[in-house]
Amino acid sequence: MNPPSQDTTSAGSPRARLMLIAAAACLAVGVACALYWALVLRYSESTDDAYVNGNIVQITPQVAGTVVAIGADDTQLVQTGSVLVQLDPADARVALEQAEAHLANTVRAVRGLFATSGELAAAVRVRASDLATAEQDLARREHLASSGAISAEELQHARDAVTGARAALLSAQQLLAANAARVDGTTISDHPEVRAAAAGVHSAYLAYARTRLPAPVTGYVARRNVQLGQRVSPGSVLMDVVPLQQVWVDANFKELQIAAMRVGQPVTLTADLYGGAVRYHGRVAGFSAGTGASFALLPAQNATGNWIKVVQRVPVRIELDPRELDAHPLQIGLSMRVEVDTRDRSGPRLPQVASTAAPYRTDVFDAVDRDADARVDAIIAANLAANTAVHRSTAARARASRHAALPVAREPLVSTGTRR
Repeated sequence: MNPPSQDTTSAGSPRARLMLIAAAACLAVGVACALYWALVLRYSESTDDAYVNGNIVQITPQVAGTVVAIGADDTQLVQTGSVLVQLDPADARVALEQAEAHLANTVRAVRGLFATSGELAAAVRVRASDLATAEQDLARREHLASSGAISAEELQHARDAVTGARAALLSAQQLLAANAARVDGTTISDHPEVRAAAAGVHSAYLAYARTRLPAPVTGYVARRNVQLGQRVSPGSVLMDVVPLQQVWVDANFKELQIAAMRVGQPVTLTADLYGGAVRYHGRVAGFSAGTGASFALLPAQNATGNWIKVVQRVPVRIELDPRELDAHPLQIGLSMRVEVDTRDRSGPRLPQVASTAAPYRTDVFDAVDRDADARVDAIIAANLAANTAVHRSTAARARASRHAALPVAREPLVSTGTRR
């Protein structure tokens, strides 16, 4: 065997220098990787098991009816308040006209009650005057009877006249009291009979207005299930509206990854739709109360002899920046890649304070209630006597007090500009 040559064994040979350079490069890469892990990767949790989710607002009728018009079709954009479905309003219109006529008749009848009170009060005063006159006549005749100037029969007639006048006065007072029991402590517009008739008008107007189904949110129509001429019933789903400006991402992290996650931590996301060139920014909004398997239709049964441990995943909700969503819209169901920066771990892992604000609300149905109140006030005012303005203000105050006494029912619907 020939001994190694001098140029391959000496420290200054090219091979030795290449080995030193390679070793130094490996060491530098190792140090860089260690630093990168210590400064970045140890604080980052990522997953590609993430999908876009959002609200699916169902359009359902509140009254039964026949569909006569459809205002939007699948994939079309609709604005808040635009009419999506129109039901035949003929029956509801007839019921509303009947209720309005009944309210007008009730107002006039109650006006008669108030007018009768004045008439009965005047009758009581007349009967009181008749009684006083009869008592005076009886007193004079009793004085004359003691001297024998009048007969006993005439004296008895005077006594009978007093008795009749007293009975007539009592009858008039009873009639006045009975009528007063129906009107005391009320005004015409606040009378119980008027209020009952007004409630009938309010209910009939709501049924009439509900033949038009407005869009509670701005969004895109999906899954239209209604056809012209179809007879629909309350609660049946006619179509769905998806507000894509309010979507979020549900990221399914492994149970070992969520220990360092906190609500509010920053998140960077990319969508398969746009690729890595478009990056979204958001924050952790919350954690599911259980793993995905626990809420599955058929939960796993682990009490078996051949059980194999499977790492569970927990859904984590990610809020997105609305401005980035406007620039690059996302549809429900799209795949996302999520990276969470867990550097800030100061807060609790789960929220400790309950939310008190309603996350969803729509005001498209409030106008119907106001229109019904205005319609009732107009009917009452049109059938009142003089001083209509006073009665109208009294009706408005009475209605406000009634509404204040009733509990307010909030509809858990989505409103434009809010998030889930």
